[in-house]
Amino acid sequence: MSRKVTAKICGIKTPEALQAAVQNGARFIGFVFFPPSPRHVAIDTAKALALMLPTGVRSVGLFVDPTNAQLDAVTGRVQLDMIQLHGAETPQRVAEIKGKYALPIIKAIPVSNAEDITAVRDYEDHVDWLLFDAKPPADSDVPGGTGQSFDWALLKGLEFSKPWMLSGGLSAENVGEALSVLSPDAVDVSSGVESSRGEKDIEKISAFLAAVKAV
Repeated sequence: MSRKVTAKICGIKTPEALQAAVQNGARFIGFVFFPPSPRHVAIDTAKALALMLPTGVRSVGLFVDPTNAQLDAVTGRVQLDMIQLHGAETPQRVAEIKGKYALPIIKAIPVSNAEDITAVRDYEDHVDWLLFDAKPPADSDVPGGTGQSFDWALLKGLEFSKPWMLSGGLSAENVGEALSVLSPDAVDVSSGVESSRGEKDIEKISAFLAAVKAV
């Protein structure tokens, strides 16, 4: 049976990268609002980029343990369709953000072992999407986008009440393998389509999305 897997390209900072993602079939575009990240984007830049998105492509704002002031600053200027929470936000904080901003929420779950996945149950009632990413090393200054993957078999056979995205170390070279093991609703890539840390590569974006379509 054929299935449709959608793709999210995260960490977009330029019109060129955005167009490459959209023209090759990405359905989610991620803007990172986390200053320590090499993919951090200024609010005015993100505002202009979000306005370039065609109907059917969703803009996602990625935040890490944001304050309401940070969320207000971005949502007041940038046309976001979804909020991605990629920090240590508690289920209660996630519910609070969802209630206040009335936008669909993606919650990232960092994974290194089977026990990490049990955290999902606390979040499922409060989110619209789940995202499984590799847990970063202890000395990492960012919670994701490290280019590392985790053991995909940890998710094999599991079912969730919400749609979910697979992230962590994906690239054009391995996304087909990942999708032969798992059946996520979407795949999410950032470092796997970059020429250097934080700099998107147009050809890699095209190749990644072609590999997803080929599944």
